[in-house]
Amino acid sequence: MGAYGTFIALVVLVIFLIIVVTSCVKIVPQAYAFVVERLGAYQDSWSVGLHFKIPFLDKIARRVNLKEQVVDFAPQPVITKDNVTMRIDTVVFFQITDPKLFAYGVENPLMAIENLTATTLRNIIGDLELDQTLTSRETINTKMRASLDVATDPWGIKVNRVELKNIMPPAEIQNAMEKQMKAERERRESVTRAEGEKIANITVAEGKKASAILEAEAEKQSAILRAEAEKEKMIREAEGEAEAIMKVQQAKADGIRMIREAGADQAVLHIKSLEAFEKAADGKATKIIIPSDIQGLAGLASAFKELTKD
Repeated sequence: MGAYGTFIALVVLVIFLIIVVTSCVKIVPQAYAFVVERLGAYQDSWSVGLHFKIPFLDKIARRVNLKEQVVDFAPQPVITKDNVTMRIDTVVFFQITDPKLFAYGVENPLMAIENLTATTLRNIIGDLELDQTLTSRETINTKMRASLDVATDPWGIKVNRVELKNIMPPAEIQNAMEKQMKAERERRESVTRAEGEKIANITVAEGKKASAILEAEAEKQSAILRAEAEKEKMIREAEGEAEAIMKVQQAKADGIRMIREAGADQAVLHIKSLEAFEKAADGKATKIIIPSDIQGLAGLASAFKELTKD
């Protein structure tokens, strides 16, 4: 019985040692860190990997999540510079950068961040009027992130981003804003309609102007063409008359040249004088002046006719 009891005791001892050794082996997963204390004092911060602790002396005080975390805080009442009370809820994105400071810096980090966010938001909104608050979200976000990042640095927390999730003015302010927006939309619609009508009128006027210019240009071209045609006609008529005159003169010149070649120059001149006198006598003149040598011319004409008969 004594030997059996000893065996049982050894088995129990071995199992106990296995359990103790197993409990001293720790594996830290990715994106986590373990804060280790020895006899109640901070010993080390374990990162990712396999670690061993001393039995009964070392203790894992805190498991810290190193991932970026998101906290959506409840709406907080704030008062603007023009004494308008509204409610604003915020979303904070933060990440733990120092496990030791996070474990020992503040008792409740999330509550501390929430209260710090509320006070910072009240301070920033207190310097802005209602319209500025509604139109300056990006500015408010930037200021809050900078303030929270500085305040949470001793806690081992880095604030990456702060967003105003919703801004809720009082009901009467919302109604007034909706009426104002409606009036603004109607005004823009009227302006847009007026601009459209203006553009349409300008387009019509420009079209009429262009049409009148084209008509005047067409009339001008038509007048130019008519003038050129008339000019061409007159030139051709003048050229025809000039050509006819030239032909008549040429015929007369040819006749005189032929008579001169026949040796009857002086006689021809006397005959032409008689023909001219004959035409004058046939006219309506009441008085005819006969030159003194007309008889000699008449005799010369008779002699010329006799010569031509022979």
